[in-house]
Amino acid sequence: MEEHLLYGSILAALLGFVLAYALFFRRNGGVCEAEKSANTTTAVARECGSRNGDGDDADVIIVGAGVAGAALAHTLGKDGRRVRVIERDLTEPDRIVGELLQPGGYLKLIELGLEDCVEEIDAQRVFGYALFKDGKSTRLSYPLEKFHSDVSGRSFHNGRFIQRMREKAAALPNVQLEQGTVTSLLEENGTIKGVQYKTKTGEEMSAYAPLTIVCDGCFSNLRRNLCSPKVEVPSSFVGLILENCQLPHANHGHVILADPSPILFYPISSTEIRCLVDVPGQKVPSVSNGQMATYLKTVVAPQIPPELHDAFIATVDKGKIRTMSNRSMPAAPHPTPGALLMGDAFNMRHPLTGGGMTVALSDIVVLRNLLRPLTDMNDASTLCKYLESFYTLRKPVASTINTLAGALYKVFCASPDQARKEMREACFDYLSLGGVFSEGPVSLLSGLNPRPLSLVVHFFAVAIFGVGRLLLPFPSPKRMWVGARLISSASGIIFPIIKAEGVRQMFFPATVPAYYRAPPSC
Repeated sequence: MEEHLLYGSILAALLGFVLAYALFFRRNGGVCEAEKSANTTTAVARECGSRNGDGDDADVIIVGAGVAGAALAHTLGKDGRRVRVIERDLTEPDRIVGELLQPGGYLKLIELGLEDCVEEIDAQRVFGYALFKDGKSTRLSYPLEKFHSDVSGRSFHNGRFIQRMREKAAALPNVQLEQGTVTSLLEENGTIKGVQYKTKTGEEMSAYAPLTIVCDGCFSNLRRNLCSPKVEVPSSFVGLILENCQLPHANHGHVILADPSPILFYPISSTEIRCLVDVPGQKVPSVSNGQMATYLKTVVAPQIPPELHDAFIATVDKGKIRTMSNRSMPAAPHPTPGALLMGDAFNMRHPLTGGGMTVALSDIVVLRNLLRPLTDMNDASTLCKYLESFYTLRKPVASTINTLAGALYKVFCASPDQARKEMREACFDYLSLGGVFSEGPVSLLSGLNPRPLSLVVHFFAVAIFGVGRLLLPFPSPKRMWVGARLISSASGIIFPIIKAEGVRQMFFPATVPAYYRAPPSC
């Protein structure tokens, strides 16, 4: 009897050892089932794992660590997701846009727990705009009375802001931030399984995760796989930094309705003022041969406020002039299992209104709320179908800011057409009326009231206001004709933008089936 017990104990120990050994190999990537499989080496690496970085060691891969990527990494990491971020260059960016965060964007920053990222970078509070035209000016304040005293716009050096968010994301133990250049998405049977990338040292690597989110910016080389990009370049910005001067209205953005197009000024630190000169078209005067300096001195300088003139000339003389193309691209996604687009890789608008970061942060809040109930993201097709609701839920904020940016840029540009001239003049005078006439448009601009219908109402109120000015005190056939063309011109500006955004999703999102998608049961 004792002998049987002894043999039984030995047999049980052996079985336990074999089971433990098999379990260890299954978890740690020994033989697995790879030796039985005739699949490709990448499939083997994904299933078994390896020591060179391959394997499903993350829930989400994020391509790019700009404003959208870094904020998204922190947000998903804070929710307990294992996040792997691959960014082309982890040094501090040096850009001339992405420097003004509207109050609506700051509220989203608070919602994401990232409001401290605008601290310790010498960020400046912004309380509204000052508008200048033909020697006249008007001040437009953000409607902040109902909010906490800390809520306002913020302006800063873009690179400092991004580095703060990267540091905060990387501080989470489940967020891995690494430098590398993603060269392609890894696809298998129509599903994105991960990415192929090159490390700093040039080594080719692969990374796998149930969900890959592409946030690689306005020059994205991956977006063509996930959307139908229709990129327009309506103009370019010429960027300068003015020093040793004060804005006419402290803590306000300044917009000069110049000829041929607007000029912007806003503070980016306690001692620096950013100047952005819009140049219509895709070609700008050459910086290297001095044509740009001549253009800035002869065409632009006479149109800017006298308080900024000397500092502007001094900056031009220093030669520190940079240019950047302004891009516009409506969101036109191809819902793809295993992948999602975010940020400027997904959707761009003219940067005149400073709405890009507000849209990106709002999108992150929407995506976070959709992903929170999910404990398993491995069913790619079910997840893709569920996340189609993202494209509808984001529309109220995104379409309002996008449409306003495109429409306002066209209205603010000078034109030889009499109807467009009247529209531009009417817009300035309408906003100068104050009260609801300025508060409504500014609340749209600031992201505090992202309602598409309100935008359309105010836009055509400006047009009707312009027609009324033409017909009073006595209408004439010529004035009536200009008024009719003004309405036609206004329609020609806003309706194509609305069409590109999607009429149904923009105004009637509740009629879109994806709006009601419930989280898949796990």
